[in-house]
Amino acid sequence: MSDEAQTVAALYRTMVRIRAFENAAELASQGGVSAFGKAAAGNAKVRGPLHLSTGQEAVPAGVCSHLRRSDYLTSTHRGHGHTLAKGADLQRMMCELFGKAGGFNGGKGGSMHIADFSVGMLGANGVVAAGLPIAVGAAHAQKLQGRDALTACFFGDGAINRGPFLEALNWARVFALPVLFVCEDNQWSATTASGPMTAGDGASARAIAMDIASVRVDGNDVIAVHAAAAQLVREVRAGSGPRLLHAVTYRVKGHVSVDPAAYRDPEELKAALATDPIARARQHYLTLPGAKASELDTIERAAVDEVAAAVAAADADAWPDAASAYTDVQTTGAGQWH
Repeated sequence: MSDEAQTVAALYRTMVRIRAFENAAELASQGGVSAFGKAAAGNAKVRGPLHLSTGQEAVPAGVCSHLRRSDYLTSTHRGHGHTLAKGADLQRMMCELFGKAGGFNGGKGGSMHIADFSVGMLGANGVVAAGLPIAVGAAHAQKLQGRDALTACFFGDGAINRGPFLEALNWARVFALPVLFVCEDNQWSATTASGPMTAGDGASARAIAMDIASVRVDGNDVIAVHAAAAQLVREVRAGSGPRLLHAVTYRVKGHVSVDPAAYRDPEELKAALATDPIARARQHYLTLPGAKASELDTIERAAVDEVAAAVAAADADAWPDAASAYTDVQTTGAGQWH
């Protein structure tokens, strides 16, 4: 197998693991109570709606393939893909979604608050744009400590219209911090199309205006994302200061798993499905010398089997002890609340 084929196969593995994980998590959440007011029957294993990244898998796969364990990463409310691509344990992630003791946060954080410091994943975040200043603070610490590491900061296109985006990019540029900003431009901010609400050409144009080099890329082409990220990561590691990757992708499913996205033009969705990053990677792989479809089939089966085992383990895992509800709680001071 050629070097290129090995690279594509590795990227493919990351993408299919992300999708298999999210498909299983979504299935496990079915039967819960809809955030949109519709109650459904059944006993959900994952309580509450999930923010899925279906169709966006090429971005975390392409970027995180260049990150080291010692690098940091901040994520969003749609962070399953980033977490897995950074190397977090898939089974512990599933346990966290199930609310079980074996999860990263003992089952108390759930989907939107997964963190795994052991692989540099500083946490998902339910607040739009909140990961940006956290990433800049982490990168500033890396620089002050003289560490040979960087911070990758993932955020959505909706975040660029919020104050922390401007503040974070400004601070990173002024202090020449080792940050790779990654805008996952999936073209939707919750239930509102981002385009009509965003002046100018978006994240990349705003970064350039702040003297931060930026690359805009097809976020559904994992090969293109991988190549662009390689260039930007090299520059950040070389001490050139922050860089921004503007990856244009598409959120195939609704804002949350119980959102039917009826506000979206069906033709728009149909066009997006035709650019599926996993299908495109598979098609590219099969054009390479010596590549065989059976090799990708094996990778897919392994991902599905791994996720199935994680679901079974999460289902069998113990519930947190009731006393754990009183741990990891911020102090209220001198006992005035007792």
